[in-house]
Amino acid sequence: MLPPSTTKRATLSPQAGFCVKSTTNGIKVFINIAWDATVPAPPAAAADVIQRAMQGADSGWYVPVVVSEPRSDTDKAGKSSLVVDCIYNKSLKARVLRDPAWKTFLIELALQRIEAQTALVLSRHIGTPNIASKGKLAPREVTLPDLPKPTEKKALIEEVTTWAWSTSSQPDRIHIRIAVPALTRALIPATALDLEPRRLILAVPSQPSVDIDLAASDAELASRHSTSDAIALKRQRPFNVHEATAEWLVSEGVLVVHA
Repeated sequence: MLPPSTTKRATLSPQAGFCVKSTTNGIKVFINIAWDATVPAPPAAAADVIQRAMQGADSGWYVPVVVSEPRSDTDKAGKSSLVVDCIYNKSLKARVLRDPAWKTFLIELALQRIEAQTALVLSRHIGTPNIASKGKLAPREVTLPDLPKPTEKKALIEEVTTWAWSTSSQPDRIHIRIAVPALTRALIPATALDLEPRRLILAVPSQPSVDIDLAASDAELASRHSTSDAIALKRQRPFNVHEATAEWLVSEGVLVVHA
């Protein structure tokens, strides 16, 4: 347990991601993988450090996760089962959708954290029920590590958050062009891009995140994105999430999202 000076109480309202199924002593265990922006994100690290951690090596890199206490439920056949929620930072969601190895890593990490917290021994024969979560994910009060915010050089922040947008009518697309300093092909697999109808989040290792939240007030948008016409973008239609594509222009150090 961390000392009180390094922890804080927080309210989580987790969003369902996906559900996997394991067993312990013949009892089914449903594990809800969920997302919440309040859970601390992993620390910034180079792509090779993250890759070593995914392969099981002790690279010093870690992924915070909030694990609930197991609760009783029943499966489709009415037999007793257990349900556990594992909640990660929302920035990890996008990579799960495009990187099967990353998804496998988060599942194994969830299993390990559940075993460490509950003393359950979970089977690695994993099932994938076609549900986003077993039961509803209720808001909850949790204790989180009160991590210091990383110090960021002003020049780097300005460089990373430089972005612009445009539209095209044939086809109907909104194009968001984001500058990513020191972009390399090796860096791309370690980045996380999350696109929602009114929000875009880009997390790049060792760089501040880009968070374009069009649900924010005009004043907030003007303050956060003073060099971009975010308010005018807010007046556009929602992003077309289902048909969106991302284009990495490595030679230019740019990511272009077409939505």
